[in-house]
Amino acid sequence: MRDEFVYEAQPMRVVFGAGRLPAVADEARRLGLSRALVVSTPGHEKLALRVADLLGERAAGVFAGARMHVPTPIVAAAREAAARLGADGCVAVGGGSAIGLAKALALRDGLPVIAVPTTYAGSEMTPVWGLTEDGVKRTGRDPAVLPRAVVYDPDLTLTLPPALSVTSGFNALAHAAEALYAPDLSPIVALMAEAGARALIESLPRLVEAPADPPARSRALYGAWLCGAVLGATTMSLHHKLCHVLGGTFDLPHAEVHTVVLPHVLAYNAAAAPDATAALSRVLGSPDPATALWDLARALGAPTSLASLGLRESAIPEIVSQVLATPYANPRPPTAPDLTDLLTHAHQGTAPAP
Repeated sequence: MRDEFVYEAQPMRVVFGAGRLPAVADEARRLGLSRALVVSTPGHEKLALRVADLLGERAAGVFAGARMHVPTPIVAAAREAAARLGADGCVAVGGGSAIGLAKALALRDGLPVIAVPTTYAGSEMTPVWGLTEDGVKRTGRDPAVLPRAVVYDPDLTLTLPPALSVTSGFNALAHAAEALYAPDLSPIVALMAEAGARALIESLPRLVEAPADPPARSRALYGAWLCGAVLGATTMSLHHKLCHVLGGTFDLPHAEVHTVVLPHVLAYNAAAAPDATAALSRVLGSPDPATALWDLARALGAPTSLASLGLRESAIPEIVSQVLATPYANPRPPTAPDLTDLLTHAHQGTAPAP
């Protein structure tokens, strides 16, 4: 345990429990919102309309155009809708795409956010925003984008397909893994990261076996909450940088990219981050957590190669160049040959190598 650390709690209210979706109206009332814009992806428009009904006269309308990686043209369209409808806040319904769009509205126009997550992405627990413009994804931190309230209702995840449940869960695991070797790690965050990772590792196989199992859904969402919280409290490293480039520049699916890349980054950092490796070894019950996680992904039918997600091998030099262009903290400083080797393994889907 570190003898010196700084821990800053995020100012947020969490409502957690099966059947708690109607609490969204109480949260809007508590925040003083009178015209909340409900934002979602097209696939969650039906749920967004349901949320608008729950809000009643406090709903300004629904914008169901959110897209992965938060493209700036979508942000512009949502801002126009919010202005036209006189919105004084927004309710994000869905995963990282919807919550990311709501954060963009908070960043640009100061609209307070209530989040209603339906996946395990974790964005709802962080002050991190991301925008993609001209094939480049920019990220930053601003307390203004942190949702004021989050309503976690495990019932909303009961219909999440097993494949997406697994990749979304791996996305959450990545937050915990990188927090465990972050330069600003604290004992509190370490406890949360290990507990969150354990909850997900225990629940993901059950979600593949029995997708509509309520206790497993609740346990997974609890794990995602903890993993998202540590993402918001620490500095992310090589894994997230790689995923931002792969997603923002090459438009690869966010959760699937996290699933493929994570075991390879863990293997790369293992020797330089012994405490993190030990914690993940306890969670996974293996002295080699990187390989154990790669084996788990295969066992659960998740993608294990970037090629299967549509990435061309010829893109690797461009990825390496972008990743190295901006300095960031990582236990083992990356070099161009190192990253090329890591990405080649990830592209081919071979076992992670140190």
